Amino acid sequence: MSRVGKIARRTFLIGSAAIAGGVAFGVYAARQPFDNPNLDDLPEGAASFNPWVIVDSEKVTLIAPHADKGQGIFSAQAALIAEELDIELDQVEVSFGMPDKAYYNRALTEAMAGFPLHDTSPTAERVRGFVGGVVKLAMPMMTTGGSTGVPDSYDKLRQAGATARETLKLAASRQSGVPVAELRTEAGAVILPDGTALPYTALAGLAATLPPVTDVPLRDPKEWRLVGKPMNRLDMVAKSTGTLTYGIDHRAEGMLHAAIKVNPRQGGALKGYDASAAQAMPGVKKIVEITGGVAVVADNTWRAFQAAEAIAFDWGEAPYPAEQAEHWAHLSGIFDDDHLNAEARVEGDVEAAEGEEVRGEYRSPYLAHAPLEPLNATVLVTDDRVDIWAGHQIQMFAEQVVSEITGVDQENVHLHNMFIGGSFGHRLEFDFIRQAAEIANQMRGTPVQLTYSREEDFAHDFPRHITMGRGVAKVKGGRVTALDVQIAGQSVMRSQMGRMGLSLPGPDTQLHEGAWDAPYFNLPNLRVRSYRTEALAPVSSWRAVGAGPNVFIYETLLDEAIHAAGADPLEERIRLMGHDVSVKVLEAVGELASWNGPSAGPGRGRGVAYGFSFGVPVATIVEVAATDAGIRIEKAWVVADVGKVIDPVNLENLAQGGTVFGLGHAINCEITYADGMAEQTNYHAHEGMRMYQCPEIRFKALENGAKIRGFGEPPVPPSAPALGNAIFAATGQRIREMPFNKFIDFL
Repeated sequence: MSRVGKIARRTFLIGSAAIAGGVAFGVYAARQPFDNPNLDDLPEGAASFNPWVIVDSEKVTLIAPHADKGQGIFSAQAALIAEELDIELDQVEVSFGMPDKAYYNRALTEAMAGFPLHDTSPTAERVRGFVGGVVKLAMPMMTTGGSTGVPDSYDKLRQAGATARETLKLAASRQSGVPVAELRTEAGAVILPDGTALPYTALAGLAATLPPVTDVPLRDPKEWRLVGKPMNRLDMVAKSTGTLTYGIDHRAEGMLHAAIKVNPRQGGALKGYDASAAQAMPGVKKIVEITGGVAVVADNTWRAFQAAEAIAFDWGEAPYPAEQAEHWAHLSGIFDDDHLNAEARVEGDVEAAEGEEVRGEYRSPYLAHAPLEPLNATVLVTDDRVDIWAGHQIQMFAEQVVSEITGVDQENVHLHNMFIGGSFGHRLEFDFIRQAAEIANQMRGTPVQLTYSREEDFAHDFPRHITMGRGVAKVKGGRVTALDVQIAGQSVMRSQMGRMGLSLPGPDTQLHEGAWDAPYFNLPNLRVRSYRTEALAPVSSWRAVGAGPNVFIYETLLDEAIHAAGADPLEERIRLMGHDVSVKVLEAVGELASWNGPSAGPGRGRGVAYGFSFGVPVATIVEVAATDAGIRIEKAWVVADVGKVIDPVNLENLAQGGTVFGLGHAINCEITYADGMAEQTNYHAHEGMRMYQCPEIRFKALENGAKIRGFGEPPVPPSAPALGNAIFAATGQRIREMPFNKFIDFL
């Protein structure tokens, strides 16, 4: 059997060939400089020193190109620029800017370039072949995904602010005659030695004539005013008052509204339809065909929804098993060499290891993305220009898709990126963009806003992939001595990239992410294998992607083994951990929770779990109480190391939100198929965590890691196994399948 060999302890995996939460492309041209897109339409007297800063006579504009879907990256980007620019956040206007190759995601490409391989086996060569294959795509991508927004922004946006600051100082020196060395900056102005303040806006015209000063050292973090300090997010007031404009809120003169009906069996054909009843309904302007279905265009969204429901359809069959039981049965049959995705990690010899065996099978269901803002896009097509108003995470590719549909050159297709009311991975897809473009292309000159009904959103989601894990652990002498983990599931990247017209020529690392890179380097015998199928429902990146289900598999099996060994769940994890930063995380969560073992008193239990994803080690402890009416989740403690904290308030919010997300989906959520269709059609059947179920959550951030990391996804994976382990500690019942409410009641 082939191997992707041992992961050397000193080169612990931090990258991935297919970046979780997004789509990774090559490093080709990743470090090449690109033209400043702001110079194309820059008004006279305005200055733009780089793609992220524009200064004119009235205002300073900061460009924050990463998509904001609630994770706070809009404010973080602005703060990183403002820190070095010496300007307050209430003095600037912040914009998403326009899609451009200048805004490629460096962290995404560098993570891929750093993918470590340590042997020359055939499987390793296949992985290298994959890396080389995507490099050949030659596509520097403007992408928000894989918790890379902050890592991508951290250095280059501070450098952008420093460049703008020093160039404005040079302009002030030219205007005043005072040497640059005698000038300082403060609150959006250059300060002369006598205290005279020259506002940046007054220096814009002169600064525009000067070459940018680029050789500028960045400030020591000890000198930071904004970064690393609690800050108010720029969208806080607007969100709190309901005045923030999301994509669904966009309005244009003469705009019409569209709703769609597409085969609820994903990828199934449209055999025929009768729209006569819908055509006669009030407000209906036009009914048009789109790929795989029909769209109704009306004078408002509600009328479009109602008319779409009045159309009679003859749908084709699903191109995957029709019933949920068949999906599980299919996964159960692919644990063989013919379906091997990769033997991802091998340490020692799990088969030869001695000890008592512990076995388990673990299941993670399909899960809907189900963001609060339904999918939507507004498109205006004319003969020589297309404008799109929508929130998307791969902006330039969205423009390319619309260009292909409308026949308008991509340079004349303009995506105006909007705030996103939740994504969790669905805004990496292009279905709603394609459909809106197809509709608007048939109504040229009229802006059309497509909005999914909630039911259409659920029916046509590309959910989190279904996963089955099988594990064998061995224990001897009060210690865990071996883990053998097998994971079967769909290839998320093959499914997602296939819809983009791209291919994945090698193994999909998401199938074993969170398991093969867990840094339990003191475990002498370890093997992680993954098995792949494309025969089930189409799937997509879902918050934490492979690490979500895989950490549940790994940490539940490990907990079972620790229990069998008679060891303490936290102490044994610390003993097995061979990664200093992660050891500190585990020690810190124990201290934060005052850990004294898994028992927290009669009918009460605590569970611990560790997850490593996107370069971030996270440890979670959950405490539950078993009552006559069911399990009550009372407390959770979370510790993570992100290398450097940008905003401690937002970081804590992400920790709490990610934990709630992980716990809620673990207890309440799944997507199941019947007759080829998703049975869950709205939140009533996929509700997440209710407010009354939410525990108190305490969080602590550490900064021992060598590199700064993003935190939108890492809190999610350890939540489910920590809860399952706590339930076992309280009740003796081991739950190996999500959602947990299939087996136990929750208060």
